[in-house]
Order: sequence, then structure tokens, then C-alpha cells
Amino acid sequence: MDSAGPILISVIIPVHNSAKYLKECLDSILTQTFPLSQVEVSVWDDCSTDNSLQMVEEFRTSLENRGGRLVIGGSNGDQQPKGCGFAKNKAIEQSSGEFLCFLDSDDVIAPRRLEAQLAEARKKKENGCDAATHGPQHVLVGSRFHRIPEASTARYTQWANTLPQHLLDVQVFTSHGPTIIMPTWFCARETYSRIPGGFSEQGKGTPEDLIFFYKHLDLGGSIRRVDEDLLMYRYHPNATTFSISEETIWELRLRRLEERLLICPGGWQGFTIWNAGKQGKRFYRGLCQKARSKQSIVICLW
Repeated sequence: MDSAGPILISVIIPVHNSAKYLKECLDSILTQTFPLSQVEVSVWDDCSTDNSLQMVEEFRTSLENRGGRLVIGGSNGDQQPKGCGFAKNKAIEQSSGEFLCFLDSDDVIAPRRLEAQLAEARKKKENGCDAATHGPQHVLVGSRFHRIPEASTARYTQWANTLPQHLLDVQVFTSHGPTIIMPTWFCARETYSRIPGGFSEQGKGTPEDLIFFYKHLDLGGSIRRVDEDLLMYRYHPNATTFSISEETIWELRLRRLEERLLICPGGWQGFTIWNAGKQGKRFYRGLCQKARSKQSIVICLW
């Protein structure tokens, strides 16, 4: 392996007690159609108490035999884990690639993922232009995915995979998270770096992906999706997603709606809540007083 060669893509993998699925995840990197000589795998272990680190070390030979590089960091199991956001930030900090590919340690990537998402990110980076700054457009690239087990979150999977491209940055208030799921994210390092602090490090129960997603949009960032199935997105009881409450997501969405549309300078002068049932009442009660003063409620009886 030529250790002096340029690294184009860093695959970012936060790890915490991931041994059950980790080998399948890592092995999927070896199947990539993109040259692994330009790929670095950056793993940050967040205080695992199983043999996750040992499995990552065992992966080193297979990766290096194909020209790839492996960077490992982290803390031992004697300390308290600091959360997924912290682990992602540390994995990025120790990496060197121009582009970042995010991968959860329980998921599996399709062979064309790096090649397809790099092509989309480069297209936007080289040809896109922010009208306000006349600079390069910052883009988060996602992809279609499938779930394992197949029947899990069927309605959400269909919605996320079929949402039209022009609505990816519009339907941010109707979804329970980013309109492209975090495990499919791919972006230029400079796109990540312009978010102060990177991912939230508040720890377990914090939707660090949604917080980052909103900040990206607030800075004028764009969203794209490669319309290929590039990820096997695993559904299991120990997934990080289950540590985040629906109420937390609701509050984030509501506060953003207020700040961006209802109480900001130049925001809406008024709005109407149609079909004010249970969700409408919950929405109204959750608003701050200033936002409440702008609305009217319409109850449809037909």
C-alpha cells in the first residue's frame, strides 16, 4: 500500500458495542466499486465493552491489502460513552478525506455507494453555485435504502425513498427526521466544517442528525438524493434511534417552525390550522405566545 497517496473519501463509523453486526458492516466496504486506494475508514470507539475494537483491528489487513487505510481512535470501556454525535465528530477529526461518507456500524452499504454519491457530490460541488455568495453550493447527498427486517417501518421507507427531489428541503416540518436519513449521508468535508461544533454532543437521546440537518439548511445548504438503493438500514431494538423520544423530535420541529416562519422578522403575518383535531390542538398548545397570536383555527365538519 502506498501510504503517501491522496485520500479522497473518509468513511466515518461511530462504534459502541457493535460486535453483533460490525463484521458485515466493515466487509461491505471491501466490495466497493470505487478504488479503495483513495479511501480511508475512520472508526471512533465510544467506550465499547465488547470485542468491537478487536474486530476493527482484524479488518485492517483486508482493507490495507486492497490499498485502503484504517484510522482507529476511542476510549476504553472503563469510561462512560459520550454519544453518537461525539463519536462522529472525533472520527471526522482524525480523518483526512476531502469527502465524508457516514456509515452506522449496524448497516451495510451497496457496492456502488461511494462511486455514486461521490459523483453526485462532485457534480454539485463543481457546477453548483450559491446565488447569494457566488461560491460553491454545499450539499448533503443521501440515497434510497431498504430495511432489514423487510417489513419494518414500511410506510416511512416508502415515503423517504419516493419523496420528489424538489421536496427534500421543503417537507422538513412533516417528517420525523431529516428527509434523507443520516446513515446515507455523504458530503464534502467543508460542508461539515462550516457547522459550528459539528454534531451535537449532548449524548444519548439527542437527535444530532436532525439538529445538524437544520443547521445545514439554515446556512443555505441543499439536499440531494441518489435514486439508487445504496444502504441496508437495519432495524433492531438496540438501535440508537430508539433512544430518541417522539416528544424531543416534535419540540425541535415546532421550535424551528416558529423561528423560521412565525416569529422571525419578515415571517408570516398569520396562519390557519385546518381540521383542528388532536394534532392541531397539540400544535397550538406547543406554540409560544407570540406565535399563537397570529393564528386562527378552522374546523372542517365534512
